[in-house]
Amino acid sequence: MPVQGSMAVERMCQVARVSRAGYYRSLQDEPMGVEEEMQLRSMIQSIVAVHRRRYGYRRVEKELARRGVVVNHKRVLRMMREDNLLALQRKQFVMTTNSRHTLEIALNLARRMKLTGIDQLWVADITYIQAWGEFVYLAVVLDAYSRRVVGWELSRSLGEGLALHALEMAIRSRKPAAGLVHHSDRGVHYASGEYVALLEKHQMVASMSRPGNPYDNAKCERFMQTLKREEIYVSAYRDLEHLRENLHEFIERYYNKKRLHSALGYRSPEEFERARGKQKAGPNVATLSCTFGRAIERTTGDGDSNAVPFPRPQPPAEDTSDVPTTSSDCLTSGAHR
Repeated sequence: MPVQGSMAVERMCQVARVSRAGYYRSLQDEPMGVEEEMQLRSMIQSIVAVHRRRYGYRRVEKELARRGVVVNHKRVLRMMREDNLLALQRKQFVMTTNSRHTLEIALNLARRMKLTGIDQLWVADITYIQAWGEFVYLAVVLDAYSRRVVGWELSRSLGEGLALHALEMAIRSRKPAAGLVHHSDRGVHYASGEYVALLEKHQMVASMSRPGNPYDNAKCERFMQTLKREEIYVSAYRDLEHLRENLHEFIERYYNKKRLHSALGYRSPEEFERARGKQKAGPNVATLSCTFGRAIERTTGDGDSNAVPFPRPQPPAEDTSDVPTTSSDCLTSGAHR
């Protein structure tokens, strides 16, 4: 509305050829003093240096807020662009999974789980790394609740021992209680007899993705993408041991302990686990919604579904002939610790 002795805001914007939204934004986003702007730039440069240009402007803005500096993310983006501090990004990775085998495939339990704590669901995956003109392979086991890497193994060989050693490391470091669900793709490494035997030994329940659906294992896939974008593609390695040292530094000291994760409220996995541990009361139990149907389907060796739950269910101790074999959705106790 016009004000006596002055020009209406709308008319002023027309004369100045600016939008009304831009005018009101300019009132809220007051220009900084030279000294204040230099201090902010210095803080941004420090954050970017500590994280080796792995952080984009959103995470830099969140890290500034953690330090008590509240600033608009657009201003952070502008300063990072002006100072050439934007995160380094390169090509995406390629997935490699051999699911054309005659081994038994586990039912998909992970997509129906509602997690309430750590060590209820682990997700596992394998990726390749191209370095010094050679391909090497990395197997990872991730806690789906906290996104923490609990086990990993690097090798020149894509043999069964690769995934097995990553799982053994996860078991040693976490010592999970019986009932933990282990989810993976349908690759031969995770369906092998030795791998299944290790799951059964520690009373874990296997779960595998649906055919051609990578979203069931998205949390582990996301970690692999982060690893390659923020470490592999921006570094040069002399040999396998040099790569192993850098992976240990990235996974154990940076990703698990320092890197802010947007899905965790911009906290690191370790910080998230500590915070949730203080809030946790009672047993750590996940809820699983499931539908019972055919327990086993045999494979023809052409990549068809052959769902089998691991560990194999034991015969019932009493007569259950009156119990229907098929029912609608039910709720059962999942992994607990």
